[in-house]
Amino acid sequence: MPFYQSPQDISAFDAKFEAQKIAFAPISFQVARCLLKFGILEQIDASGKSGCLLEDIQQSTQLSEYAVSVLLDMGLSMRLVWQSDTHYRLDKIGYFLLHDDMAKVNLNFVHDVCYQGVYELEASLVEGKPKGLKVFGDWETIYPSLSELPEQVKQSWFEFDHYYSDHAFGPLLPLIFKNQPKHIVDVGGNTGKWALACTGYDSEVNITIMDLPGQLAVALKNAEDKGVANRVKGFECNLLNESQAFCREGDLYWMSQFLDCFSKPQILSILKRTAQSMTMASELCILETYWDRQPFEAGAYCVNATSIYFTAMANGDSRMYHSKDMLSLISQAGLYVDEDIDDIGLGHTLLRCKLKPS
Repeated sequence: MPFYQSPQDISAFDAKFEAQKIAFAPISFQVARCLLKFGILEQIDASGKSGCLLEDIQQSTQLSEYAVSVLLDMGLSMRLVWQSDTHYRLDKIGYFLLHDDMAKVNLNFVHDVCYQGVYELEASLVEGKPKGLKVFGDWETIYPSLSELPEQVKQSWFEFDHYYSDHAFGPLLPLIFKNQPKHIVDVGGNTGKWALACTGYDSEVNITIMDLPGQLAVALKNAEDKGVANRVKGFECNLLNESQAFCREGDLYWMSQFLDCFSKPQILSILKRTAQSMTMASELCILETYWDRQPFEAGAYCVNATSIYFTAMANGDSRMYHSKDMLSLISQAGLYVDEDIDDIGLGHTLLRCKLKPS
């Protein structure tokens, strides 16, 4: 990508300032969160051109003059707000922090899911295990225990996961159903959101969700609540158990934001077992956000930052991949990419795969 192919065109003075921002980044993050949490940015935004006095903010938040002033002073340095005389007004960065859905979802995910645990990033890198996960429980990985996470943590995790996948649903459904599959195997179906979207799009399709027992229970309950339990079935499966065969007889196998949850050897194993379950008429559709396929630098930044969540919190050995890594694994599994589509939803790529002819 262009923004990674040459050194950044920035003065030494500005580069030094950026280095200081990194040094104080955890403090900046918490200040921004508190300015949102206490409704300070919202109040300043509502004041419009007239601006907002510190005394007004203090009165509405019931915080001390000290508390409000230290937050606002740092907010000035972060360019979240600006000040004219004694009145505070919202700056552009503060505006997007307040109004941009992606920023809200990312901030809540980082604070509720990642913040405490990322302190253990160094140990996670050395040991190859998600050492930060211990802040929530004594688990090897986060996946079997998603339903046991504290309620706020679980909410932020699913909002983050669904925010990125949901934006892709609209353009994806016509692509997935262009060959009119009658049986879709949703590998790692999570809460069943994709399965329900499929049953809503096509009244004939049947879905089998392959996942761990905890996730399946949630997905099947959601299918029952939507009145499609007769078309959504469960296939209990530990996807990391290499001796466990996958569901057969699928016209289309579906993996959405799924393979990034595994290491390269695990991905290869999953793809090989998927290939063994497919026929020459079957296809495998893989939806992922690859950092090298992002149309904007901000997208690549978010995707690469998400890799650190996998390192410290999720499993210690997976990440958001470069597309070339995934293409290589697909080929090693005996599959080939029949169709490659970028820029779906929020920087997603769809790889439509088929069995290599013998």
